[in-house]
Parts: sequence; structure tokens; C-alpha cells
Amino acid sequence: MLREITLGQYYPAESVLHSLDPRVKLFSTLIFIITLFSADNAVLFAIVLLSMIGIIRLSHVPFSFMVKGLKAIVVLLIIAGLFNLFLTPGKTLVSFWILSISDVGLKNAVLMTSRMILLIVGTSIMTLTTTPNQLTDGLEKSLGFMKKFNVPVHEISMMMSIALRFIPILIEETDKIMKAQMARGADFESGGLITKAKNMVPLLVPLFVSAFRRANDLSLAMEARCYNGGEGRTKMHPLKYNSLDQRAYICVALYIILFFAVKVIL
Repeated sequence: MLREITLGQYYPAESVLHSLDPRVKLFSTLIFIITLFSADNAVLFAIVLLSMIGIIRLSHVPFSFMVKGLKAIVVLLIIAGLFNLFLTPGKTLVSFWILSISDVGLKNAVLMTSRMILLIVGTSIMTLTTTPNQLTDGLEKSLGFMKKFNVPVHEISMMMSIALRFIPILIEETDKIMKAQMARGADFESGGLITKAKNMVPLLVPLFVSAFRRANDLSLAMEARCYNGGEGRTKMHPLKYNSLDQRAYICVALYIILFFAVKVIL
């Protein structure tokens, strides 16, 4: 289950998306999130869904690899769907015991679950097609205007990049600790949800120790390389827009126009 989390992983491939400037992908992801949560009917959802399918095909990342990351949040999806289904007031469709399903609750449950699935898959495309170094450079360049307000843009971008990079590392470390404890008789599979949660407690101490050790090693390595922030640093590969990036921006602009034109009409 842990190895099925794809967030923060990079999938090397030769595709149009891999060749794009990271700033284009960051902006496109932001627009995708805005339109996803602005979609409130089937037509708008279809536009978002079809656009995402097209982007997935352009990325050359196997669809099964992207969907694999949803298995880790199935419980969260179920909980969110049930809360919206049973706790939203409206016209009652079905009622049993103390629970009732309303028309608004049914609609919200479907919308919320669909949005979460599309959000996870859609945002995963950015990390799967962008290396952590590219993501750091793109964030720093995109938020460069905030330096005028004394915001440490480079440091913030570096921290976000390191956090994303550490996700698959910590997942792998957790998997190793679980296997080591299972070899010593630990049981993480049997029992109910509460029992499984209690069985996971012994993982926390070695996992935290490992995380702090890795963080300390990383800080020592950065100090040994004379890292002191973004002041005066140069880039080995400076970001520059090309014709492909310009065409991508045009496609994003057309997508925005189409989406909000349909939203106004409907």
C-alpha cells in the first residue's frame, strides 16, 4: 500500500509535458484546480475530465501508475463521501434509522468524491513530469516578485522541493521498518480500523528518528557545500521560455475561455 503512493515521485519519459518549462506546469496546475472546484455541473466536469485525459496522454505516464496513488486515500474518499451523503440537509430521498439521504447530499457526495479523485490525479501529473530541481527553480522564478516584500522566496521553494523529495524516501523507510517488525512478529494486517491504528504506533518512533537523522545529514551536506541561501546564486540551467511553452500558454488561455464561457451560458 505504501509503495502505491505516487505523490512526489518523478517518472522519466520523453514527452511534451516533460519538455515544458516548470512555470507553465505550475500555472496550468493552478488553473486546473480553480476550474475543478468551479465546476458545478456535468458539462463543466466533462470539460475538466477530457482536458485531464488529454494531458495524461501527452505525458506518456501510464494511467495505471497515476491511478495507483488513489489506493492510499480510498478510506479518505469513503469518509468524505459518506459525510456529505448523510449529513447534508435537503429533500429526503431515502431514510432509514437515524440516517437520511437528501438530493443535495447525494449531489455533494458525488461532486466531492469526483473532485478529490481528479485533484489527486491532476496534481500528480506535475510532480511526475517535473524533477524536484526544476520545481524549485520554477517556484522561485514564479514567486520572484515577492522578493520586493522581503519574502525568502528561494528558501521557501527549497523547503517545498525537499519536502516533496522526502515523501517517497520516507515511504520507503516506513516500508522497511514495517517489514523488519513483521519479521519479529508484529501484525499490521489483522483486526479492525482502531486495532490497525494502534499497531502502527510502534512505527512512529523509528520513523521520526530516521527522518531527523536524514534531515541532519542533509543540513551537514548543504553546509559542506557552502550553501547559504539564494543570495548571489546562479543557475546551471536558467529557465527560458521557448515556442513550445508559448503554445502551451495559448492552450491554457483557450481552456480558460472555453470553461468560463460555458459556465456563464449554463
